[in-house]
Amino acid sequence: MKTFNTAGPIQPDDHYNIPALSRWDMDEIRRLIEGKRYFVLHAPRQTGKTTCLLALMAKLNAEGNHTALYVNLEPAQAVRGNVEAGMRIILDTLAASADQYLDDRLLPEIVREIATTQSPGSLLREGLRRWCRRLDRPLVLLLDEVDALVGDTLISLLRQIRAGYPDRPDAFPQTVLLCG
Repeated sequence: MKTFNTAGPIQPDDHYNIPALSRWDMDEIRRLIEGKRYFVLHAPRQTGKTTCLLALMAKLNAEGNHTALYVNLEPAQAVRGNVEAGMRIILDTLAASADQYLDDRLLPEIVREIATTQSPGSLLREGLRRWCRRLDRPLVLLLDEVDALVGDTLISLLRQIRAGYPDRPDAFPQTVLLCG
């Protein structure tokens, strides 16, 4: 029996819903992705952002032109402005998401390789650089709950993404969507 859901992502088999991506301007989203753009999606709480991001990841992966990965950054909020702990949590969360959604064992291996050799201010950039260079398709990275990060952890995330921008799409994500 289906129910109405107001807590977390919709499960189409369990919850009444409208198709998640029907609420987005998919022509614009595709134009941004094909243009190798980095962009922000901001909307109020409980409006279906996570559901739409998960649906976008599934759609892009099914189409086969990109590798798309959804990552929830909220676990890093607990360490507030502690950049070292925050970047390690973000990288661990990225690897766990790659394992969960893509059945990817490469990124966790890369994370183990760089965990003790890279400074916190370059962990994310180096992890993404190494991973993207070994992927068969350009990466579309969907980062959710970015607004949960605070202080220097948020600044470090944004600076590392900006530092890798010129290396896209071969050695950094082609597209990054920051959501929150």
